[in-house]
Amino acid sequence: MLPKCYSLHRAIQIIHLSLGMHIDIISLVPELMQSAFAHSIMKRAQASKVVEVNLIHLREYASGKQKQLDDYAFGGGAGMVMMIEPIAACINDLKSKRNYDEIIYMSPDGELLNQKMCNQLSLMTNIIILCGHYKGVDERVREHFITREISIGDYVLSGGELAAAVLSDAVIRLLPGVLNDETSALSDSFQDNLLAPPVYTRPAMYQEWAVPEVLLSGHSANIDKWRHEQSLQRTQKRRPDLLK
Repeated sequence: MLPKCYSLHRAIQIIHLSLGMHIDIISLVPELMQSAFAHSIMKRAQASKVVEVNLIHLREYASGKQKQLDDYAFGGGAGMVMMIEPIAACINDLKSKRNYDEIIYMSPDGELLNQKMCNQLSLMTNIIILCGHYKGVDERVREHFITREISIGDYVLSGGELAAAVLSDAVIRLLPGVLNDETSALSDSFQDNLLAPPVYTRPAMYQEWAVPEVLLSGHSANIDKWRHEQSLQRTQKRRPDLLK
């Protein structure tokens, strides 16, 4: 069963994305993300011009012979901090070329990523994603450049690249024309705060395990009703917090 807002959401997406979405990802090691965008759905989305993903090596904006990107933290303590100067130079250069809806910093202490947030971001046209490293970025970057901080979970990664790839994938797959079936993404888990129902494919009988008869009936209304009931039951059992 599709969310009630499906038609309106899709209409807004088509208006916003008539020229395609543009995502710039700033990183110390952009090579970590190349594979994520070079295959399957992400590759098709870029080839069809639905989205343009630009992986930017921050070192291109570093100054001096050493192209330094990090330094020791004022006040002491273990770990290095990403410097403000190359980050500011990079973001300012990007902003001189287009207007951005969000400048996102992937951080473990940001908002926890969820499907509602992905739906919102899928309506945007231009996004910058900054990947942190080491002990993070100079706080002045967060205070003066970042418009939104996002976390993919309550744990720490070696850098923000994997998190940026997860966020991008979750958003891009929602764009019109990316999936073969336009309604597929809107019936996934967490749309309308429900987990997706069970799915089955051929054969209808494997050993003694049969596919539920309702799915073989061809009765669309009964199938939709069964799927909705299964979504409710699965959510109540596995993620009752979503129903609150």
